[in-house]
Amino acid sequence: MARKADVIVVGAGVIGSAVAYELARRELDVVVVDKATGVGHGSTGASSAVVRFNYSTFDGVALAWESFHCWTKWAEHLGTPEGPGLASISTVGCLMLDVPPMRLERTHALLNSAGVRAEVWAPAVLRERVPGIDAGKFWPPKRVDDDAFWAEPTEELSALYMPDGGFIDDPMLAAQNLADAARRHGTTFLFKQRVVDVIRAGDRVGGIRIESGEVIEAPVVVNVAGPWSTALNELAGVGSDHTITVRPLRQEVHHVTAPPGFSKDDESMGPVVCDMDLGTYMRPAKGNGFMVGGTEPECEPLQWIDDPDASNPNRTKDLFTSQVLRAARRFPDLEVPSQPKGIAGVYDAASDWTPIYDRSELDGFYLAMGTSGNQFKNAPVVGRVMATLIAAVEKGHDHDNDPVQYVCPHTGHTINLGSYSRKRTANENSSGTVLG
Repeated sequence: MARKADVIVVGAGVIGSAVAYELARRELDVVVVDKATGVGHGSTGASSAVVRFNYSTFDGVALAWESFHCWTKWAEHLGTPEGPGLASISTVGCLMLDVPPMRLERTHALLNSAGVRAEVWAPAVLRERVPGIDAGKFWPPKRVDDDAFWAEPTEELSALYMPDGGFIDDPMLAAQNLADAARRHGTTFLFKQRVVDVIRAGDRVGGIRIESGEVIEAPVVVNVAGPWSTALNELAGVGSDHTITVRPLRQEVHHVTAPPGFSKDDESMGPVVCDMDLGTYMRPAKGNGFMVGGTEPECEPLQWIDDPDASNPNRTKDLFTSQVLRAARRFPDLEVPSQPKGIAGVYDAASDWTPIYDRSELDGFYLAMGTSGNQFKNAPVVGRVMATLIAAVEKGHDHDNDPVQYVCPHTGHTINLGSYSRKRTANENSSGTVLG
């Protein structure tokens, strides 16, 4: 006899757990299925968990700003008492250095329109406020084996500073918190179970079959499968009307010791630095750590892959050296260790670095995909967005022609969910990088 549910969520990362939580709060019977052994063991575990607000659209900024208010009231968001065992936000601030693809003036205007605190720092202020930083302009990013990479800059950069930016201290714990909240509302989690078939019931989805052979019947299935989301779409026979493509992308995030003066202690850390000028981003970490990732500079090929399960799970010396040298160009006193340390993972990247939060052409089959790299911070609100969208469409709302609007309870902003449509025109203002 088949198991029955109201909703199946495929994927138990931070987004999938948030979606499950919000649907369960609506008194729906939710089953979450994941091929991994536990919550957040996919892209979530490889996330830098940066909290920032600099996106290239108003809806992107508004989504991140609303989510910030959820993180700062995390226990309230989860419906649980304050106490140990909860993820927390470190508001160390966030810097965005000025680059042609993401000009400060436009980004500052978007932040102002959403009510996000931000100020422009001239080069002298940047040097004063961030110990050890080189304010030089190196644009465009160059390969580290190119002599031009080491050329002295002739100009300096301004920066946009967002004092409320920062990072979540433990991304997997945050996902676990959401999963625990979903369980308190009756959600069932099934791990080590790959989806092998998507079942139809007439002209809509009817459920899934997992590799144990069990069939789970449900009139609603939500694809939050991260790097495996495109493969799940293929099982469901959807995706023919997409204008936005989504592909698995291998990424690495490296861990080194913070440069001198940048991180005095865990209570006095430097800011997150978004540095497209050199093709990197950096954030502090507990214990005087420094995490370094890439912003997909054109001078270095991206590692697109076909099969996420075949991806190399280990960090590599070449990419470690490249990314940490870029960080050391910005912070000249940063030491570059000989042995790489960090994490490797696979992201689910959309062609314009804006996710898809939408229905599909198959009634009852919904999409929360293309999220990896820049949507961790938005998970609390994405859960609410998807629950709102599903409720509206299941009641007959024509979302494709009249996009659902989500009203943010904390900030009062209205987010046009058409901005995340599978059939949208690609975001022409996108930076073309993980920064969105």
